[in-house]
Amino acid sequence: GSLLSLSLSVQKEGLFVCVSVLREKMGSTTLLDASRAELGLVVMYLNKAEARDKLCRAIQYGSKFLSDGQPGTAQNVDKSTSLARKVFRLFKFVNDLHGLISPVPKGTPLPLVLLGKVSKNALLSTFLFLDQIVWLGRSGIYKNKERAELLGRISLFCWMGSSVCTTLVEIGEIGRLSSSMKKIEKGLKNGNKYQDDKYRAKLKESNERSLALIKSAMDIVVAAGLLQLYPKKITPRVTGAFGFITSLISCYQLLPTRPKIKAP
Repeated sequence: GSLLSLSLSVQKEGLFVCVSVLREKMGSTTLLDASRAELGLVVMYLNKAEARDKLCRAIQYGSKFLSDGQPGTAQNVDKSTSLARKVFRLFKFVNDLHGLISPVPKGTPLPLVLLGKVSKNALLSTFLFLDQIVWLGRSGIYKNKERAELLGRISLFCWMGSSVCTTLVEIGEIGRLSSSMKKIEKGLKNGNKYQDDKYRAKLKESNERSLALIKSAMDIVVAAGLLQLYPKKITPRVTGAFGFITSLISCYQLLPTRPKIKAP
C-alpha cells in the first residue's frame, strides 16, 4: 500500500512539473508573440512618411514653445526641423489634387462638397506646392529671397484657409452624424443603442470627426501665429503650444490598428 501511494505521488509530482513547464512555455510564447506584434506596429508606424513628418512637427513646435522666439539651441532646432520637414512633403500636393477629382460619397450636401473638395483640397494643394518653392529658397537653390518669402506668406494663408474649410466641414459632418444617430435611437425604441453596430459605427466616426475639428480649429491659431497676425496675443510660445498639441493629435490619428492575437 505504501509503495502504491509513493508511486502515485511521484506520478502526480511529475505531472505537476510537466504542466508547469508547459504553462511556462505557452506563457513565454504568448509574450513573445505580443512583443513581436507591438514591435511590428512600431515598424509599420515609422515606415509611414506622414508619421515621421508629424513626429518631426511635434519636435519643431515643441522647440518653438521652449524658445519663445528667442535665439538659442531651441530656436536652432525649430528652424532646422522646419527645413527638414519640407523634404518629407516633396510632391505631396499631388495627394490633394487627387482628392479634388475623386468622387464624393452619395448624399453629401453640395455646400460640404464645395468646402471639402474645392476649397479644402485646392487650398491645401496650393499650400504644399508653394511650400516647395519656399524650401528651394531656404536651401539656396532659388535665389530670389523676397519672392520666396512672399510665396511663403501666401502658402500660409492658403493653409489657414484650408484649416477654416476643414473646420466648417467637420462641423457639418458632425451635425449630419448627430441627426442620423438620433434616427437610429428612435428606431431602437427601448433597446440598448450601444449594442447596435450601426450606432456604434456612427459614434466612433463622430468622435474621430470631433478630434479632427479640434485639430483644425487649433491649426487656424497656429497659422495666425506663423503669419504674425496678432503678435501680442499669439506669441511664439502660444504658437508652439498649439502646434505641439495638433502634432500629437496627428500622430494619434496615424496610429495603426492593433491586430488581435489568437489565444493558444
